[in-house]
Amino acid sequence: MPENKATPETQAKQQSRVASDTSSHTDVTAFVRQARTLATVAPASGPAQGRLIFAMDATASRQPSWDSAAVLQAEMFDAVAGIGSTLDIQLVFFRGISECKASAWYRDAARLRDSMTKVTCRAGHTQLARVLGHVEGQARDKKINALIYVGDCLEEDIDNLAGLAGQLALKGIKAFMFQEGYDPTAERAFREIARITGGAFARFDASAADRLRDLLGAVASYAVGGINALEEYGNKTSSQDVKLLGSQLRKSR
Repeated sequence: MPENKATPETQAKQQSRVASDTSSHTDVTAFVRQARTLATVAPASGPAQGRLIFAMDATASRQPSWDSAAVLQAEMFDAVAGIGSTLDIQLVFFRGISECKASAWYRDAARLRDSMTKVTCRAGHTQLARVLGHVEGQARDKKINALIYVGDCLEEDIDNLAGLAGQLALKGIKAFMFQEGYDPTAERAFREIARITGGAFARFDASAADRLRDLLGAVASYAVGGINALEEYGNKTSSQDVKLLGSQLRKSR
């Protein structure tokens, strides 16, 4: 029986089909690679897995720490991205005589940093009560997973703050109170607010920036993934501060 030989026209079609299949495979591979790249650099759309309010004392004594925190805040976004989650963060600050402001909600470290770098600290009294009241108000619309507060001193009535903290506790908002320095009045109030809300207290030194970075990342992880995510972050960083934070949370259960 004579052997079937491909005509030049058939060979051309086969070569064209192979080239087309190879091209399609290459295009798909390139698309998948590009999609993965975009997923790591662009904020995810849709609802976030966690919402966190980042509040800071912006009175005059806080300027050096404010500048440092503007850089360190990226760790909050990096930490949650590492576990495949998204986080919305709102910046709240007070300064001067009666100024207390809240930013938009951010899902991008650069935008939050830009917002922080536009703020300069001004002399004035603490307004922690207004911060707690704002957080409670925000929680009426959408769930707030956690509050981070960074401050060094306090000039407000602790009993009043305790009552406001109770309102946060009723909404399931844990307050993570981070103190710079050793002011005893502030420490007593911060510990009480953390206790009432089931959150945690930690002290940091402005000269040890890594400690604050680890604490911010720990709370961000907790906000999107609970105690397990916080412990995973602690194992990754090998931070003793994060481990102590986790211990406080487990005790408050």
